[in-house]
Amino acid sequence: MLSRSWSGRATRPLAASLGLGLAAAALSVTTVAPAQAVPSAPAPRADKVVDLTLLNINDFHGRIDANTTKFATTVEGLKAANGPKRTLFLSAGDNIGASLFASSQFKDRPTLKVLDALGLKTSSVGNHEFDRGFDDLDGRVDDVADFSYLGANVYAEGTRSPVLPAYDTFRRAGVTVGVIGAVTEETASLVSPAGIEGIEFGDPVAAVNRVARQLSDGRPGNGEADVLVAEFHEGAGEGAPAGATLEEEVAEGGAFARIVTRTTPKVDAIFTGHTHKQYAWDAPVPGTERTRPVLQTGSYGENIGRITLSVNQRTGRVKAYTQENVARVAEADLSYPAVVKVQQITNRALRLAAEVGNQPVAEITDDITTAFSGGSYGPDGYTGGTRDARAEESALGDLVANALRDGVQDFAEPDLGLTNPGGLRAELLFAGDTTSNPANTDGVVTFAEANAVLPFNNTVAIVRLTGADLKQVLEQQYQTNADGSVPSRPYLQLGMSDNVQVTTDPTAPAGSRITSVLIDGEPLDPARTYTISTLSFLATGGDNFRAFTNGTFTDTGLLDAELWRDYLAGNDPVSPDFARQQVTESGLPDALVAGEEASFTLSKLNLTSLGSPANTELTATYVDGSTTSPLGTFPITTVDGGSATVTLTVPAGSSGGVVELVAAPSGTTVTVPVSGTR
Repeated sequence: MLSRSWSGRATRPLAASLGLGLAAAALSVTTVAPAQAVPSAPAPRADKVVDLTLLNINDFHGRIDANTTKFATTVEGLKAANGPKRTLFLSAGDNIGASLFASSQFKDRPTLKVLDALGLKTSSVGNHEFDRGFDDLDGRVDDVADFSYLGANVYAEGTRSPVLPAYDTFRRAGVTVGVIGAVTEETASLVSPAGIEGIEFGDPVAAVNRVARQLSDGRPGNGEADVLVAEFHEGAGEGAPAGATLEEEVAEGGAFARIVTRTTPKVDAIFTGHTHKQYAWDAPVPGTERTRPVLQTGSYGENIGRITLSVNQRTGRVKAYTQENVARVAEADLSYPAVVKVQQITNRALRLAAEVGNQPVAEITDDITTAFSGGSYGPDGYTGGTRDARAEESALGDLVANALRDGVQDFAEPDLGLTNPGGLRAELLFAGDTTSNPANTDGVVTFAEANAVLPFNNTVAIVRLTGADLKQVLEQQYQTNADGSVPSRPYLQLGMSDNVQVTTDPTAPAGSRITSVLIDGEPLDPARTYTISTLSFLATGGDNFRAFTNGTFTDTGLLDAELWRDYLAGNDPVSPDFARQQVTESGLPDALVAGEEASFTLSKLNLTSLGSPANTELTATYVDGSTTSPLGTFPITTVDGGSATVTLTVPAGSSGGVVELVAAPSGTTVTVPVSGTR
């Protein structure tokens, strides 16, 4: 158990004198009293309405690069436009973790110093704040950050005693602003269990509502605020650029729907994060005729969220509001002293990181990327859109799975490699950038670029599972939390090594959606033990892939980024493979019967990684040893991610063998066994 709890407001520093970690023996939980209430300002003129501006970021993820000073200029420009005394700069979490090389190489100290320089006042914790464990957040990170980290729903295990401050208060524009922070309830499944031993994550909405009642109960001794702002590190599954609407996202249910429909009316503005989506929606306030702003900026400092509240100074009531996402400016402005400071921090981090990061590792022949959404197919394959579509298979994810399978031969001979989409944090892009590194010409992959793909420093794990448990791992791509609820990302597509074929029927009942699995051309044997090479994060049940924990787990001690760099160097030059390993089916039989006609549909034949082609035809061939017989070619349409309806008959008298269905030009393959004539 932890050594203390937080009943209220953040103080600085958070826990400099604790000296106790989560692994300590159980101790009695003591209560830290809230900091002294903010002194009352002189009484304002009756009914004076003032404009209070809230600037917000989410999911910055250590973006220390050429855009950092532009990001800083955007923040400083908005502060200047709105007036520093009427403006607060806030965050919805994931400021650090999954960072670029120039930040991750130094444990995100450059990012924390940049946010300090820009006057960030407080932030919800995000799940990535726990990447190095709670003790690191509560110690090293807190020592560097001049802003408070809030976690109203982060509790000592078995209690409802917060182990982080639940809120912070600030005096702006003549009113007291209370900011309440909460993190996704899924955090325990998103980080290493060893780093969060002794703490648990509760319902973020319930926690925010509890603190909101406290801050508006008229009792100064436990904190009071005129205006309440909620910072949720949780958000909608889709954003406005993809055509999503508030109504559609609420109808999906889940965590975001609860934020919108159940957050107390006492909260005046809601900032969200975690899902890297962009929106600024007017959400109905439950039980009233009013609306309130609900905003997320996307990610990486590409936008700054701005909500301006018109507040009656006497009553503290919000009379009106505006909200928008302001795009990062194109040029840095060094007339702002804070931007100069940010430039100094950034340049030093980039210079030191370059000593290692600029070294070439390998070469690629074309872009190798995560899945994108919102783009289109053309002569150059798939282009445009937004990266990190975690519900889709990707060329990069499958390549990392190949590296996991092939890179541990000193420890085991894996049957397959698997990786999670959320671990892929950057692309391998063919276009070089010689402005800061003359060696980074077209096709070159530098140490920093390779590292940015897998920045978490997971170790590589060898897991041995029965075929039945491996199938359950694949079923868990259709996500549920441990309590059976559906998380904000209801589907996560695993990256699979290229010797794996999977078909799935999303319309089937939960637990029965994976309809076939082939490994090295052989059907999955439920009773056989398979050896899987994966990341330690997944091996311990991360991202709700709990079935991994049914097996035996050996930690190789080999870092994923090291294995990845070695794999790229050993396969230089590396080309993208646009064949999918998993395909959706409808009506596909377990086996085709010789002499009988069969009809079925295959969809999701295309990838949406940059450069991937739109498949145009599906060729069916009967294969029995060295004997092959063509069975027909079927057009592939663009619907459902590339779809083909197949009607074929295996020649009567055939016994055994398989039918191979190959999509062109990608090479996506589905293999179906053939039984003898009925």
